[in-house]
Amino acid sequence: MTESKAMILGSSGPTLTADEIALYRDERPWGFILFARNCIEPAQISDLVAAMRDAVGRPEAAVLIDQEGGRVQRIRPPMIERYPSAAALGELYRQDRAKGLRAAWLMSRLHAFDLMKFGINVDCLPVLDVPVEGASNVIGDRAYGFDPKTVSDMGRAAAEGLKAGGMLPVMKHIPGHGRGMADSHHELPVVAASRAELEAHDFLPFMALKDELMAMSAHIVFTAIDPEEPATISRKVIEDVIRGHIGFDGLLMSDDTSMNALKGTIGERAARIVGGGCDIILHCNGVMEEMKAVVKEAIPLAGEALRRAEAVERAFGPGDGADESALRAEFHGLLAVS
Repeated sequence: MTESKAMILGSSGPTLTADEIALYRDERPWGFILFARNCIEPAQISDLVAAMRDAVGRPEAAVLIDQEGGRVQRIRPPMIERYPSAAALGELYRQDRAKGLRAAWLMSRLHAFDLMKFGINVDCLPVLDVPVEGASNVIGDRAYGFDPKTVSDMGRAAAEGLKAGGMLPVMKHIPGHGRGMADSHHELPVVAASRAELEAHDFLPFMALKDELMAMSAHIVFTAIDPEEPATISRKVIEDVIRGHIGFDGLLMSDDTSMNALKGTIGERAARIVGGGCDIILHCNGVMEEMKAVVKEAIPLAGEALRRAEAVERAFGPGDGADESALRAEFHGLLAVS
């Protein structure tokens, strides 16, 4: 694998600018992430994905998107149908466990049909956060339910559906965003629950899916573990909880560097992400000056981080050859009777 830097970057619009191409070529991000601003029509999305990979000279480069369903769906009708939220699938699970699990698997398998056509190979799904009453709506209906068993079961089904289609999932937001009383896009949530409470509730879905190859961190302070730093930049949380207690040994990426839960300049945030022990810096908004600050702090993938990144690349595949129209009809039938 051509030496890559430990970062995933976005881009500003539907086509790459000359400056973006030059930055990618010179700084070699390991992967890319797409948002709605990048997704205007099908041929354009495919061309953009191909241009990103061409800029780094790596046809296997990871290209990510948040395509959850519900309110977090970056590619929308008419290009891709609108999918239900995780909470809607969770309600079906509560009515009929087998149907709920099948619906979660099917929706992810359909995401794979949708996204692989464009060359997108990573979906930032499943959301394994377990909300508590009164928590910020930033998770809300993005969660499958309010109990760890529902979230674990449905999250596993969703992850398996993506993998059946040749894509890979990203668990989020490890070790758990469900207790956050603030939206980490705008401010830093502080969770005062005891470690015992966290281990009995928030951490369980991540433990259940600890063998997945990728996870995204939570910009949340857990005062029982590290009262000073949010999980994303906390060596205590990453080593003791994520790698230790949860047992996750896959590729750990930060949540978005530009979210205001993190303090300091973009460069300072990126440096702390590296220093805390995340494998990959994620920067999403495509703002060139911010990306320039990130690339100064990003380091070449090496050691354990490189091993984890190579494991991800080996796991991409062609999919199971399933009949898309049959699975789509089955999914719509399940949702129609819910």
